[in-house]
Amino acid sequence: MSEQGEPAGLTDEAAFSACSDPHPSTKDFLLQQTMLRVKDPKKSLEFYTKVLGMTLLNKFDFPAMKFSLYFLAYEDKNDIPKDKKEGIAWTLSRKGVLELTHNWGTENDESQAYHNGNSDPRGFGHIGIAVPDVNAACKRFEELGVKFVKKPDDGKMKGLAFIQDPDGYWIEILNPNHMINIIPIGNTA
Repeated sequence: MSEQGEPAGLTDEAAFSACSDPHPSTKDFLLQQTMLRVKDPKKSLEFYTKVLGMTLLNKFDFPAMKFSLYFLAYEDKNDIPKDKKEGIAWTLSRKGVLELTHNWGTENDESQAYHNGNSDPRGFGHIGIAVPDVNAACKRFEELGVKFVKKPDDGKMKGLAFIQDPDGYWIEILNPNHMINIIPIGNTA
C-alpha cells in the first residue's frame, strides 16, 4: 500500500488484464535456463553439486572465445545421453537448468567480482530452490559453512531462507507447501 492507502503496484485484476493469452505458436516454449557468470568454476561446481545437490549435465568449451559453459539441473546423471550430439539437445531441452558461464582467467584475477544484483544498482535478484524441509536444509547448509543472507526465522517472512553461492548470488530456499503462510492471499498489490 502507498502512504495514501492505495495499492502500490498493480491490483490482481490489473495484473491479469495486462497479460495476453499465449499465442498458439508458443505452446511448446519452456523456460530452459538461467545464466550466471562465475569466477571460479571449481568452487561453483562444488557448491551447486555438493551443497545444493544438482547434477552437472554437460560442459561446453569455447577456446576461441576463452569461456566454458556448465549446465546443471536436478536430473539423474544416468539419464544423460552418452552420445555427445544427443547430449547437447537433451541438455538444452531440460526445464529449470542453471548455466554457469566461466570466462577463463577470472579465477586468477583478485579484482574480479560479479554484481549479484542485490545492491545498487539493483537488478537480478535470486534463483529459488524448492526443498522439502527448509529448516533441515539450512541446518545442513550451516554445517557446510554456507553464507546466509537470511535464515528461516529472521525478518518478517518466516519459513524461507536466502543463502549465497561462491560469487555472492542469492539463492532462495523455500518449501512450496509453506509459502501460503508467506504470500498474501486476496486482492493485494
